[in-house]
Amino acid sequence: MKCPRCQEENPPQAKFCLECAAPLAQTCTHCGTQLPVSAKFCPECAHPVTARPATPSRFPSPEEYTPKHLSEKILASKSSLEGERKQVTVLFADLKGSMELLADRDPEEARKLLDPVLEHMMEAVHRYEGTVNR
Repeated sequence: MKCPRCQEENPPQAKFCLECAAPLAQTCTHCGTQLPVSAKFCPECAHPVTARPATPSRFPSPEEYTPKHLSEKILASKSSLEGERKQVTVLFADLKGSMELLADRDPEEARKLLDPVLEHMMEAVHRYEGTVNR
């Protein structure tokens, strides 16, 4: 069985890829039957196989949250920066008391509290032509 992630060939009885540990089989969300990776319908109940839902992320990739003018500047000078040694500044922020504040909250509610703070920090980094890694 070929791994859908890394294309490694695995023995038929394998449940996880020998190379990257990706799951090789999924189960039907309707009846629980184990499905082959390539299945589009469950062989037991004919329920359509749906792709596993991706975890929604507010900022999925740097391209989506880096201001256009800054990303254009970075891409324009990319070739001149490759291999260059340079001094960098790293910002690490810890919100004091955030664990206690968020401990008993629903994840969506916690995110509503933290997102505005993260957006302000990102705006400050971008103002000085910095980039955000995580």
